[in-house]
Amino acid sequence: MRKTAVSIAIAAAASAASFAVAQQAATPSPVTGNITLASEYRFRGIDQTFGKPAIQGGFDYIHASGIYLGNWNSNVNQGAGYPGSNIEMDLYGGYKRAFGDLGIDAGFIYYAYPGSDAGPSSTVQVRNNRTGSVHSGAVNNKEVYVGGAWKFLSAKYFHSLDDYFSTPGTRNTSYVDLAANYDAGNGWGLIAHYGHLNFKGVNDGSYNDWKVGATKDLAGWLFGAAYVATNAKGSCPLDPYCYANTSGSQTRDAGRSTVVFSVSKTF
Repeated sequence: MRKTAVSIAIAAAASAASFAVAQQAATPSPVTGNITLASEYRFRGIDQTFGKPAIQGGFDYIHASGIYLGNWNSNVNQGAGYPGSNIEMDLYGGYKRAFGDLGIDAGFIYYAYPGSDAGPSSTVQVRNNRTGSVHSGAVNNKEVYVGGAWKFLSAKYFHSLDDYFSTPGTRNTSYVDLAANYDAGNGWGLIAHYGHLNFKGVNDGSYNDWKVGATKDLAGWLFGAAYVATNAKGSCPLDPYCYANTSGSQTRDAGRSTVVFSVSKTF
């Protein structure tokens, strides 16, 4: 979500009518859309598209009171734990407010994977590697979050209300996101991120992830490149972040280091 401030200078001799028209033209729309093409989709450092490109997009509605609603979508690979589905749909809402250089943000997010159907008969199963229990039915996730920001620094805490992405016995899994987004001028931006997942009830499921990169704004299109890495255990065939494609013929360390390239636009 992007907040845009627009300043308009009005000549002293302007009529009241022209002043009203200028104010109306300067009022930003409460609805914005976004689209991104990325070399692959990483969620909390973990590969969601089996190393393949992702097309992503959504929209946000932000009321003047600070209340917001939004939707975001991306293609995913079934082998990342979403048997029967190849799309992620996120629905979220919350409240955010700025007080000078300080900002607060709190809300709820629901991750859905339409068509997913996990279970003992699935080629790709959603399994707790500690207990051996397997989830049956649609895959989803529900989280609440709260965060704060100061200038270009931010921190956010996420807490799962149910089994984390339908992995049995993982309720109350949490994730901490620390980030920096620095405007370097002339359309350049510098980004950095550190995160920690506390995966409840899963052997070797907890991990750290980090990212450093840069962006460049060219005529409203934002080009980015970022190095993404984790210490998630993904050695095959036993570690929890060893993912297999739907046929089981290929495996992949989903937390391996990589560089992700992207281009996006907000409208």
